[in-house]
Amino acid sequence: MPLPSDIVVVGAGIVGCAVAYELARRGASVQVVDGRRPVGMGATQASAGVLAPYIEADERNRVLFDLAVRSLHLYDSFISRVVSDSGVAVRYQRTGTLEVTTSDERMATLRNVAARLEAQGLPLGLFDGRAARAEEPFLSGDVVGGLLVPAHGFVSAGELTRALAAAARSHGAQLIEGSHVQRIEEVDGDLVVETDRGPLTGNAVVLAAGSWSGQIEIVGLAASVPIRPVRGQLLRVMWNGPPLRRVIWGERCYLVPWDDGTLLVGATVEEAGFDERTTVAGVRDLLDAACDLVPSVWTAGFIGARAGLRPASADQLPIIGPSQVLPNLLYATGHYRNGVLLAPLTAQLVADAMLDNRIDPALEATGPRRFGRL
Repeated sequence: MPLPSDIVVVGAGIVGCAVAYELARRGASVQVVDGRRPVGMGATQASAGVLAPYIEADERNRVLFDLAVRSLHLYDSFISRVVSDSGVAVRYQRTGTLEVTTSDERMATLRNVAARLEAQGLPLGLFDGRAARAEEPFLSGDVVGGLLVPAHGFVSAGELTRALAAAARSHGAQLIEGSHVQRIEEVDGDLVVETDRGPLTGNAVVLAAGSWSGQIEIVGLAASVPIRPVRGQLLRVMWNGPPLRRVIWGERCYLVPWDDGTLLVGATVEEAGFDERTTVAGVRDLLDAACDLVPSVWTAGFIGARAGLRPASADQLPIIGPSQVLPNLLYATGHYRNGVLLAPLTAQLVADAMLDNRIDPALEATGPRRFGRL
């Protein structure tokens, strides 16, 4: 197949916008289409933007772990390039994460994780409860210890998505909002994307529609991409007093401190179908978990809650790679809780494959063929 020059990206979340930007900056003509407006109104708008591949490193799928670490290494240059091309400021910090526990059993696990990461040459700190509270004085007295990973950080997912959209437009990409994609069909060698506002035609299509990727009909495929939505609720509170120094990660929640005095508390994991509501139960559970970890959260002002539907595959790996039936259709979906972290690498893998015919070995593990003839 000739290398495509006109590409339609379906989905304007952080993954879709990152892919569109990378394709456009390499010279492709790109259209990005999404049923919502503005960009990033799906799972992205309820993401805390934590960049922490080494958290729970003992439990992670090794392929996913390797992808996440690769993508984290891209982040500094990725942010610098996007901000330069877009002219949009993006809040981004690499102040580390402190994973803490109130359990001796979990502390033993953290020691094992620390030993493995130190063997890989990763700088870190392993603390007992007193030392952990010296690092973060607001921690509960029940904390028995923690693991500090200085390489971690966080980014404003919403700001980054808007900056990516602006950067893509600066390279000629066209953003089409408020157009719901219904069907993708091959016609005379091109792919036609049918929307409720009319068709879009390209040499190729990137399907990056998150939890909705499996809801779009693809003519000629016997089955849809197996993605299910997993609801995540996120709280925003106004912190009082000196801020936390970094992301605090506990067994039931995490806390992300912004320099404007706000604190993000996340996130629930709920099998709720396509229900995007915030719930009393979700808010209560997160507040209880946050206050158990950092009791001063009880005095914080409550600003609000958001919910997003994370796209999960059956094996918790993203689905990135070409269709086995329509070679000029490429999937970039199924990132579950790692869409923000994996956005730079996903964009690179997609652009390398589509524009340079350079197939990264990672696509062998992430390709759709593991789920059949998609």
